[in-house]
Order: sequence, then structure tokens, then C-alpha cells
Amino acid sequence: MFGIFNRKCSVEESGLLGIIEDRHSHILYGVDDGVKTCGESVSVLAWLSDLGLRVLWLTPHVMEDIPNTTDALRLRFGELVSASAAGPELHLAAEYMVDNLFIERLESEDLLCMEDGQVLVETSTWSSPFDLPDILSRVMSAGYRPVLAHPERYRYMEMEDYRKLADMGVRLQMNLPSVLGYYGASERDKARKMLSEGMYSYLGSDCHSCGMLQRMYSSRVLDRKEVDKIARIGERV
Repeated sequence: MFGIFNRKCSVEESGLLGIIEDRHSHILYGVDDGVKTCGESVSVLAWLSDLGLRVLWLTPHVMEDIPNTTDALRLRFGELVSASAAGPELHLAAEYMVDNLFIERLESEDLLCMEDGQVLVETSTWSSPFDLPDILSRVMSAGYRPVLAHPERYRYMEMEDYRKLADMGVRLQMNLPSVLGYYGASERDKARKMLSEGMYSYLGSDCHSCGMLQRMYSSRVLDRKEVDKIARIGERV
């Protein structure tokens, strides 16, 4: 697909952003630990647009420590859409920590989802909820399709865990910075392994600031085979 690259290249050089959808970001301003101001959000969107990104999902945190409401997030989303004259096509969902608040929102059918009832969920990096498979089964029984955010970052999971989740029908979303080594060697190696096995359905930046993303996309490099595999994420869905 990217035969012109016979060497390592950055994300900027690869042209990937003109092909993929970014399914995970914290660019909606002032609602979580991501972008803080409307001006910064607009600047990030303009920069991503210049790199060719066409579709971006804004997925702010919803958890017990950051109990964003659906109505408040929709209001802020409308404000950002009005403020950004140009940029990627924007969609709103949320990233739900699997905690008691998530169970409450699930039971009240108060979830901000991607298309077809797909709901982006995460857990602690270090430990699993006691009954994670049961909770994910409940999510599916309620008519939703769980998408697990950045599984390669979960220190308590191994390849067999990912395969079991995929067999259940859980889709997996890779953080692009993971394969670039942003979170460390372990996360990078797991992401590369899962990528090589075609386990990912979606891709995301998990962007919390423009500076972080600019450093990742301009300085960290991928080889041509990795670029090809990343470009194909989503084709199997």
C-alpha cells in the first residue's frame, strides 16, 4: 500500500492520517484531563486537518472521578463544532471506565456510543475489575458492542486474554502512540504483536495535548510493514 517507503518514516511522512479514523481522543476541551481550552482544541483540529485526518471521535472520560453527564458533553461538543470552522469530521462518544458509574449508566441506557451501539471502555492499567468478562457480557446482552480502549497498555493482560475477549465479540482499539513506543517497550511490543496478528479493529491517538501528538507524529518512526498493517485496521470490521 505504501510501497514508496523503503525506510522508516514518521506518521506525518507516512500519510496514515489521510486513511485512518481516529477513534479515541481527549480533544473536547475543559471536560477531563485532556485539552483545557476551546482555542487549544481548535488548534489541534486545524493541525490534524493539515495532516489529512478526515474523521475524529471525541471520547472524553466518564468515570467516578470525572462524572461527566451525557447532556453536558453534548452541549460542549456543540460549542466546539460551532467554534471550529474547518477540520476533521467530528463525532462524539465517551470513554467509560468500567466502574460503578458505568454500571449505573449502562442500566439507565445513558451511554454515548459510536455507531451501532459500540461503547468505548477502559479499565485500570494495573488491575482488572473483578468480573470484567461478566460485565462485558452484560454490556452485550443490553444490546451494546464493547470496544476496549488501548488493551496493549493493560499490564495484567497477556495475549491469551486478548484472544478470549476477541472471541467474546469485544473489539480492540490500538493507541497509535503505543506502537511508537510512547508508553514504554512492553506496551510497544504487545501492540506490535497484536498488530501483526490482525487483532485490532480500531485506531486512536488518545490525544490529551497538541504538543504530545506533534512529538509522536513527527519524531517517532515506523517501518513500512507497520504502516501497511496500521492502514488496514478497520478493513476487517
